[in-house]
Amino acid sequence: MSSGETTGGSATSTAPVHGGATFTHQRRRAADANSTSENPPADGLSDMDSAEAAFCNGNSIINAGGQNNLHNRHHQHNPAAARCSLIRKRVPEKWVSCAEGCVVSVRGFFKSLTSSRMNVSRTIFMILLMMVVFSAYLNFFFLMSADDNHHGGGAAEVGGNVVRTETETTTLIIQNFKNDASSNAQNAILESESSSASSSHVMKRMMKEFPVPEIWMKPRSDNYYKCITRPKNRIRTPGSATNGYLLVQSNGGLNQMRTGICDMVAVAKIMNATLVLPSLDHNSFWTDPSDFKDIFDWRRFIEVLKEDIEIVEKLPRNLSRIKAPIKAPVSWSKAGYYRVEIGSLLKKRKVVKFSHTDSRLANNGISPSIQKLRCRANYEALLYAPAIEELGKKLVDRLRENDEPYIALHLRYEKDMLAFTGCSHNLTASEAKELRTMRQKVKHWKEKEIDSKARRLQGGCPMSPRESALFLKAMGYPNTTKVYIVAGEIFGGNSMHTFRKEYPKVYSHSTLATPQELAVFKNYQNRLAALDYIIALESDVFVYSYDGNMAKAVQGHRMFEGYRRTINPDRFNFVRLIDKLDSGSISWEEFSEKVKSLHVDRIGAPNPRKIGPLPRLEDNFYANPFPGCVCEKSQDQIYNQKR
Repeated sequence: MSSGETTGGSATSTAPVHGGATFTHQRRRAADANSTSENPPADGLSDMDSAEAAFCNGNSIINAGGQNNLHNRHHQHNPAAARCSLIRKRVPEKWVSCAEGCVVSVRGFFKSLTSSRMNVSRTIFMILLMMVVFSAYLNFFFLMSADDNHHGGGAAEVGGNVVRTETETTTLIIQNFKNDASSNAQNAILESESSSASSSHVMKRMMKEFPVPEIWMKPRSDNYYKCITRPKNRIRTPGSATNGYLLVQSNGGLNQMRTGICDMVAVAKIMNATLVLPSLDHNSFWTDPSDFKDIFDWRRFIEVLKEDIEIVEKLPRNLSRIKAPIKAPVSWSKAGYYRVEIGSLLKKRKVVKFSHTDSRLANNGISPSIQKLRCRANYEALLYAPAIEELGKKLVDRLRENDEPYIALHLRYEKDMLAFTGCSHNLTASEAKELRTMRQKVKHWKEKEIDSKARRLQGGCPMSPRESALFLKAMGYPNTTKVYIVAGEIFGGNSMHTFRKEYPKVYSHSTLATPQELAVFKNYQNRLAALDYIIALESDVFVYSYDGNMAKAVQGHRMFEGYRRTINPDRFNFVRLIDKLDSGSISWEEFSEKVKSLHVDRIGAPNPRKIGPLPRLEDNFYANPFPGCVCEKSQDQIYNQKR
């Protein structure tokens, strides 16, 4: 919060609010411009306070002289006395006038009751109605009184902003509540911290509610809801026999393994197999030695899915020495492939091992009960280990300190992805050569010679840190925005320099957590990726610079959790706009306007999953679980909800 210049004996400080709104705090002006802090007005009253005190004291003197026998009655019914009492409570003038009018109306009403011959039922009804109104008034009055006793100051509304006079140090905190379509609001909380040494507690007061800037709002999704309830006819009876045991060797990074494990749960259901806790990949780029129990809450995994499939920690002793046939299931297979071809092998051999789990089940054309099971496995059963979940929530709380929103940016500008895609834009010649060398050495990367410039213009490259910063700025996010980088080490010596220049509040797990907290995660990249997943999932806005496995997994999870704002940059058109901006063909204002218009419909709003001619050309099931795990309300449901 920056302080404004002091003019005419008053000090004003302003705090910028995301989206351009500004809250102003004015220190109380001294009653006399010539008075100093050593000679304040009596009891700390301003000129207006002194006038009100004189008025009230005058009434007290009049009431005391010659009317002592009627003092109590006069105190209760005299409008001047009531007005004085309200003014002492710092109630605004309009409310005082309204209160006087109510008192006069009530007195007239009760007089009419005694003079007229109303029927009994009508009289009772009117009395009860007046009691309700009067009770509401009393509650409001005492609330104002109690608040005034705490804060010792008044509040007024000026030009749509809340202006609060203050005598102590104040701090404005913007509290960003997660809004839904029916209630998109942030609340400002005024936290007054006493300067007295004997008072250490912080007092907070909810102030006027104001609209959430559009850049933080969720897309409309009122008519969509989670629908993954297990069908009653699909509930498994505990202890029921299965056709054999399924061993799975997960492959890839954390998020690729995560979705693959969910597919294997579905496959075990299709084949009526007992699933052994999956083994994780220790030979991928990150070479993380963590096992399933190190990363996931394995007990919860078994418990949540016990009415779907049987899951065991390991093979029974009598089958542990069997040499199981190893299969690499056909990618994007339908249920029939597993039920017939793999199922018959399982019945014959009793144990089957899968060497790969990534993308082995089709996105579409699967029965609704199996689709729901995939989501129960992903969103309910596969929680991370307690230590990971606990630290992840701590880091989210630290990012939300002072109730500020934050962006999670999946900046996939990492060495392995750049080498795989052949992208070297904004890198030095030596850095580009290093990426080419790495690509040549990885045998299973089939594409070796890649034109970096052409790939970028096709929209096939991760956005660079500079491009990402310009994207956020063009979308309207101020440079005070907190940005959490969801990624490993960013490649390139000067890659992050431009980004930090535009957005200095940059965080990562290594800067948010203490060395002691990260000690148990050191050298375990998949556990650190799990932390990033939690922080990305809970962010106010999630932006991904490349649609890899993590982007797909987090995007789909955020849709499932209520369509949280998730921005998918149109890289194909965006890089062309960047090039025009750099060449001077368009101004910054034109650039920003075009970027915003490009992404009006790319903020994670409900849209059915697209079916393509080939699985690789259609939406991934875990990137968009609608339809399947998210359902749209019928017109009857919407009508009944509004009644």
